[in-house]
Amino acid sequence: MGTVLATAGLQLFVLFLLFNLSISLPLCINSRAPFTLTTPLKFCPYNETTCCNSKEDLQLQKQFQTMNISDLGCSSLVKSVLCSKCDPFSGELYVTSSETRPVPLLCNSTVSANSSQSSQAVNNFCSNLWDTCQNVSILNSPFAPPLQVQSGLPVKSNVTKLTDVWQSKADFCTAFGGPSSDESVCFNGEPVTLNSSGTPTPPSGLCLEKIGNGSYLNMVAHPDGSNRAFFSSQQGKVWLATIPEEGSGGAMEFDESSPFVDLTDEVHFDTVFGMMGMAFHPNFAQNGRFFASFNCDKVKWPGCTGRCSCNSDVNCDPSKIGSDNGAQPCQYQTVIAEYTANGTASQPSLAKSAKPVEVRRIFTMGLPFTSHHGGQILFGPEDGYLYFMMGDGGGVGDPYNFSQNKKSLLGKIMRLDVDNIPSAAEIDKLGLWGNYSAPKDNPFSEDKDLQPEIWALGVRNPWRCSFDSENPSYFICADVGEDTYEEVDVITKGGNYGWRLFEGPYPYNPPQSPGGNTSVKSINPIFPVLGYNHSETNKNEGSASITGGYIYRSKTDPCMYGRYLYGDLYAGAIWAAEEKPDNSGTFNTSKIPFSCAADSPIQCGTVPGSTLPNLGYVFSFGEDNNKDVFILASNGVYRVVRPSRCKYTCSMENATDSSTTRSPPPSPGSYASRLSDSYCSILVVLASFLLILFMGVF
Repeated sequence: MGTVLATAGLQLFVLFLLFNLSISLPLCINSRAPFTLTTPLKFCPYNETTCCNSKEDLQLQKQFQTMNISDLGCSSLVKSVLCSKCDPFSGELYVTSSETRPVPLLCNSTVSANSSQSSQAVNNFCSNLWDTCQNVSILNSPFAPPLQVQSGLPVKSNVTKLTDVWQSKADFCTAFGGPSSDESVCFNGEPVTLNSSGTPTPPSGLCLEKIGNGSYLNMVAHPDGSNRAFFSSQQGKVWLATIPEEGSGGAMEFDESSPFVDLTDEVHFDTVFGMMGMAFHPNFAQNGRFFASFNCDKVKWPGCTGRCSCNSDVNCDPSKIGSDNGAQPCQYQTVIAEYTANGTASQPSLAKSAKPVEVRRIFTMGLPFTSHHGGQILFGPEDGYLYFMMGDGGGVGDPYNFSQNKKSLLGKIMRLDVDNIPSAAEIDKLGLWGNYSAPKDNPFSEDKDLQPEIWALGVRNPWRCSFDSENPSYFICADVGEDTYEEVDVITKGGNYGWRLFEGPYPYNPPQSPGGNTSVKSINPIFPVLGYNHSETNKNEGSASITGGYIYRSKTDPCMYGRYLYGDLYAGAIWAAEEKPDNSGTFNTSKIPFSCAADSPIQCGTVPGSTLPNLGYVFSFGEDNNKDVFILASNGVYRVVRPSRCKYTCSMENATDSSTTRSPPPSPGSYASRLSDSYCSILVVLASFLLILFMGVF
C-alpha cells in the first residue's frame, strides 16, 4: 500500500513541478517518462522515443478505422491527432492542472472575433483542421462540444461533422486550440520537437516593421556600440542613422540632405555597378579609419588606374575578349579605398561627417566583363583582417576559368592586412594590387601556387557574407548561381567551392572554355550547406538570385535565435535554416512566412494579389549592435521584430515585455545546461520527497 501511495504521490508531484516551472520536459499522459522502442510502431509515426507500446499503437489504429473518414486530407490530420498520445510530450499536450483533454492542445491563434488576437496565424493547425474537416463525416468524433468535453465522452452520434456541433471555427478553436507558451507546447500536426534553445520548431513566421524608406546596399553598426548604424547607397552616399528601439513606433533618424560622406564623384553607378561595400576599422572609435568598395570607370575618372585582371599571368588576352555591353575589357574596375573621419570632430566616435578624400588606395583591379564582381568587404571579428569578396568577373560560365585559376583573384575571397602596409618598392616586387600586405597564415603558406591574397576560391559571385557574432569561426557566404542553383557556403581557409566545375551540388559544363579547364579530380570541392533550385522560387519572375543574411542572435525574436536568415533578390521568399546538431555543419532549411506588423512605424504595403509585404528587391541584410537583423530592400529598411506584433506564436516570447532587455540570449548549446540546471533542481526536490515517502513507508 505504501508503494502505491508513493507512486501516486510521485506522479502528482512531477505534474506539480511541470505546472510550476517554465520548462518543457518529455512526459507521457500517465506521468511516466517516454521510452525507447526496440521495434518500430506500425501505425503512429513515433519510432524512437515514444509513450506508446505496440498494443497501444494497435488500439489507436482500430479507433481510427472505426471513424470511417472518407476525405484523405482530413483523415491524415485526424490520424496525427490520435497518434499524438504517443508523443514524448503528450503529458503537456493533454494534461492540465484540472483535467485531461480529449485531444491535444492544438496550435492556434484563431479566437473569438472580439479578441485582440488575429485569426491569421500561419502555423495554425487548429484552423487547418477545421478548414479541412468541417464538412467531413467522422464516426465517434473526438471533437465533442463543451459539455461532452468536460465529461470526456465522445459525441453521441453515428455520424458527426464539425459544423453539426460547432457554430464556427472560432468556437471550435477556442475549445481545443491555444498557442504554445513559456509553460507548455501545442500540437501542430507533427511530433513535438524542441530546438537548441528549448522552443518548439519551426517558428511560425517572421514579423517585420518598416523603419526607413530609402534603398541601401550596405548597413554597418557603429563600432562604438551605440544604437547608430551607417547605411550606404549604390550611388555612393553614406548616412549615419539612429536606430529606434524596437516597438517604440519610431523610424530611422538621419538627415538625408547631409550624408556622412559622399563618394558619388568617384563611384560609377549603373544597374550592376556602384558602391558595393563599406567597412569600419575595428578601432574606428579611436583611429577614424573606414573603407569603401566601389566600381569606377577609367574613361570618366582618372583615379581608375588598376591593372587588368585579364592578363598573361592567367592565360587571358584582353584584346581577344571584345566588348561587353558596350564596354572594353577592364574599362570598369573594382576599388577599395581608405578614408578617415579624423578632424571632423573632437574624436572619431563623435564624427557626423567625413571628407571624401582618399587617405590610401588599398586595391584596384580591372574587370574583364561587366558583371559578377561581388565587392563586399568585412573585417574579421577575431583576426582584424579585411575580407574582400570578388566574383568571377562575368561572362557565361566563367569562360576563362578565373574561379579555379590560383593566379587570378577573380572568383575568390581575399583576406588582406590593412594595418601593415609595405613600402612601394615591396608592393611592386610582390606584385600586389595596392597598399596592403598578405597575412602570413593565408593559404599560400601551404599552397605555393595560390596568390598570397586568396583565402578561398571557386566562387561565382558571392553576394552577402557574414560572421556569426557568437561563433565567429562560422563565416557564411551566399553565392549567386548561373542557371540552376543558388547556394550558401561555410567559408574555410583554403576551401574550394567548386565553381565552375560545379553549380551548387550539380556538375557544370561551360559552353566555352578559351581559358582552359580544371580537372574535377584535381580539386576537393566543398559543397553548399544550403541552397535552392531556381525552379523552387519566383516562377513568375523566371529567375532567382540569392541574398545572404545572418545567423540571428537577437533576443527580440527568441524563436528565430540561432537560425541563419537569407532571402532571394526578388523578395518572393525568405528562408530560416537551423543547424542540427550544433556545430555539425548540417543545416535544415525551410521557407518561412513573413508579414509586416500592423503597428509598423511606416506602413509596408502589400504585393498586388498577395498578402506578402511589398519589399521590392531584397538587396542585402544588416545587423545592429543589439544583434537585431534588418532587411535592406528597394522599398525600404525592415527590421525583424517580436513575433506577437504579427500575431505569430513563439513560446519563448513574453509579449508584454517591451524589449527592455537587449543582451543576447544564451548560446544555442546552453539548452543542455538549462535543462541540466532544471533537472538538478527537480532531482534535489524529488530526492527529498522520496526520502520522506521512504521513511513514512518503512
